[in-house]
Amino acid sequence: FVQEYDFDAITMDINMPVMDGLEAVKQIMTIKPTPIVMVSSLTQDEADITFEALDLGAVDYVAKPGTITLDLRRQEEDILAKIATAVSIQKSRLHIKKTAHKKAKSLLSKEEIKLLPTKAQNLVLIGASTGGPRLVETIITSLPADYPHPVCVVQHMPENFTGVFAKRLNKNAAIEVVEAKGGDIIKPAKAIIAKGGWHLHFAKKLTGELIVKLVPNTMNHFFCPSVDEMFFSATKVFNAKNILAIELTGIGDDGADGMVELRKKGAYTIGESPDSAVVYGMPKMAYERGGVVKQLPFEKIVEEILAYGRS
Repeated sequence: FVQEYDFDAITMDINMPVMDGLEAVKQIMTIKPTPIVMVSSLTQDEADITFEALDLGAVDYVAKPGTITLDLRRQEEDILAKIATAVSIQKSRLHIKKTAHKKAKSLLSKEEIKLLPTKAQNLVLIGASTGGPRLVETIITSLPADYPHPVCVVQHMPENFTGVFAKRLNKNAAIEVVEAKGGDIIKPAKAIIAKGGWHLHFAKKLTGELIVKLVPNTMNHFFCPSVDEMFFSATKVFNAKNILAIELTGIGDDGADGMVELRKKGAYTIGESPDSAVVYGMPKMAYERGGVVKQLPFEKIVEEILAYGRS
């Protein structure tokens, strides 16, 4: 059927009577790559399957009506926006993720590792949306166990997905990966994934340790967690000159204003270039508003993050 017609995008249920969603995604991406949006109940059980579908080439997922707490109008807007985004994706950029990971090489000598501070000095911040999970996984699994900076990630995901995503990353990564919880200590060689339904903020304890705070969506952002919320909070707690902030693929402009503020205060900011971004939305807005110091394709961004660990 897919071979016979040239679809702009396809919505795909995970559970189907003749062929399950994963096998269908795999065959479509092999025979005729087409943007696929998975339709999921967004339960924890289906979260793992949805991530497998993203690995196989699906570009995004939407909730089945009535399975999340959003009102129907808000949910309708989300579905329409994601399908419209899928339609706009160039089919030449669709691919199945390479499953083989190179073992992350040590960045530092044994002597340097012994001298690593136990408290966070520098910080890597990453924001992503549509097309982001595979990129975030590539970054996190590329970091060696001695990576000297903490990493905090806002990936637009619902509440039941972020915990599964963090566990999935932790299983494959050399560094520690956790879903954010209030009071989590920010420290080197640790990645914190923002919790779905809560904004990721920062605070400093009297001991000098930096920690994570979970903040409710009082400003009614469309995305929760929001990249902007994380970026702006970081400017209030960290010295911006010690921050590397990255804006990856995604729909909309979340993170653009926060990136402008970070750059004004001296942060090193990178936006994914249109050469590699599946959806050149969030990084485009950050670039056009003046928040990006350097615009790079994704492979070069990974190299910059590793180089930041050596500096």
